[in-house]
Amino acid sequence: RYCRLRNWNTLFVCGTDEYGTATETRALEEGLSPQQLCDRYHAVHADVYAWFRISFDHFGRTTTPQQTRIAQDIFQRLLARGFLLQDTLEQLRCESCGRYLADRFVEGTCPFCGYAEARGDQCDKCGKLINAVELKNPQCKLCRGTPVVTPTQHLFLDLPKLEGRLEAWLERTWAAGDWTANARHITRTWLRDGLKPRCITRDLTWGTPVPLDGFRDKVFYVWFDAPIGYLSITANYTDQWERWWKNPQQ
Repeated sequence: RYCRLRNWNTLFVCGTDEYGTATETRALEEGLSPQQLCDRYHAVHADVYAWFRISFDHFGRTTTPQQTRIAQDIFQRLLARGFLLQDTLEQLRCESCGRYLADRFVEGTCPFCGYAEARGDQCDKCGKLINAVELKNPQCKLCRGTPVVTPTQHLFLDLPKLEGRLEAWLERTWAAGDWTANARHITRTWLRDGLKPRCITRDLTWGTPVPLDGFRDKVFYVWFDAPIGYLSITANYTDQWERWWKNPQQ
């Protein structure tokens, strides 16, 4: 509102981030499809913001054709430029359900504190992050069967390849003085330890499909997919979306 009062060219977008395991898990609990669940909560969120009189130019969502098109285009560009690599992960698979179990679809005993109801991503008792294959006595949340550790192929963003260019860019922007001390400290810590390849795919059905042979039964990991929602929500508002997002001089 301040920007609009100053007559600055302003676009205010927001939306619901709808893909990922949290949605799948909640939909199963409520007996709905993921799309039905997202439709319900998107409307709830929109009503709340309207009640608060928050004046978005567009309140969108990530489950749109524009999201799929833009996310897949970014993926193809990364692939063509050699910034992706392939590797094998050990994951829990439930043979009864015929699916790999994402972190929220498995429970077991925490390997650190012994809490019996730890999730496959973290323990709510001791707070430590967990790799699902580290759980003791793991159980599938869907059928309560015992999953088995199975290798599966995934795609990774090759962050080490970008490390040199990133450091040079950071030094320039840090010199401008716009970073908080906390943001600088966290970023320096990541670089000090060395950037690691980061997985961008998951063995799920609810998400943006991966457009590559050998991976078409997978979707993009929501951490890769969700930030692109800002671009796709803008694209759903205006076909001039690239002028907002690809104009570094302004």
